[in-house]
Amino acid sequence: MASMEMSRSLPRSRRDPEGRTPRQDKFSVLLPTYNERENLPLIVWLLVKSFTESGINYEIIIIDDGSPDGTREVAEQLEKIYGSDKILLRPREKKLGLGTAYIHGMKHATGNYIIIMDADLSHHPKFIPEFIRKQKEGNFDIVSGTRYKGNGGVYGWDLKRKIISRGANFITQILLRPGASDLTGSFRLYRKEVLQKLIEKCVSKGYVFQMEMIVRARQLNYTVGEVPISFVDRVYGESKLGGNEIVSFLKGLLTLFATT
Repeated sequence: MASMEMSRSLPRSRRDPEGRTPRQDKFSVLLPTYNERENLPLIVWLLVKSFTESGINYEIIIIDDGSPDGTREVAEQLEKIYGSDKILLRPREKKLGLGTAYIHGMKHATGNYIIIMDADLSHHPKFIPEFIRKQKEGNFDIVSGTRYKGNGGVYGWDLKRKIISRGANFITQILLRPGASDLTGSFRLYRKEVLQKLIEKCVSKGYVFQMEMIVRARQLNYTVGEVPISFVDRVYGESKLGGNEIVSFLKGLLTLFATT
C-alpha cells in the first residue's frame, strides 16, 4: 500500500508511460589503477563518503593492471572493509591501455551511468553530485569536468606543465572544434550505452583517448554538459606524463584532424 501511495505522489514525468515508478539510477565508478597503493584507500573513502551523504546508489570497480607496488592487495582489503557489493576488484595481469580497462570494467558494471576518474586524488569526488545534477538538468549523454571554464582550475602544477596543458587544449580547440572546453580531462559521467558506443569507435591510446571520446561524441550527436572542477596534482607517486606521451598526443591530434 505504501509503495502505491508513493507512486501516486510522483509527478507523471518521474514515471514511465504505464505509471510505474522507475528504478533508482545507479552509478558505477571505473577506477583504473597502476601503482596507486597510497592513493587508493583515500580516493575510495572520499567516494564512499560523497555517495553515502548524497544518498546515491553506487559501486566502485577497481581495474588494477598488475601493479608491482601492492595496489591489488590494498584493493582486496578495501573490498573486505566496504563489502563486495560496493567495491569490486577486477584486476588484469598487465598494463593493456585505458580503453580496454574501461571495456573490462563495464563488463562488470551494473549501473546505468558510468563515472570515469583518476585514482590519484587529482579528481575530487565532491564534484560527482554536481555532475549528476547537471546530467538531470539537461538530460545530457555526457557530463565532463572542465578545468578551463567558470571557476575551474589546476593546482600543484609547475608553469611548464600548465603551458603544455593549455597549449594542447588551445591547439585542439582550433583544429577539432569539439564543442567542449576541456578535451584532455578524464573526469566524466557517461550514460553506459553511450560510453560503450564511443569506445567501439575510438582507436587512440594514451592521453589522446580522452580527447577522441569527445570528438566522436560530437560526430555521433551526443550531448555534452560541463561542470567546472578543481584539478589537483597527485599527492603520492609520480606523474605518468612524459616526453613520449607529448609526442603521442601530437601524433594523435593530427590523426584526428585528418580523419574527423
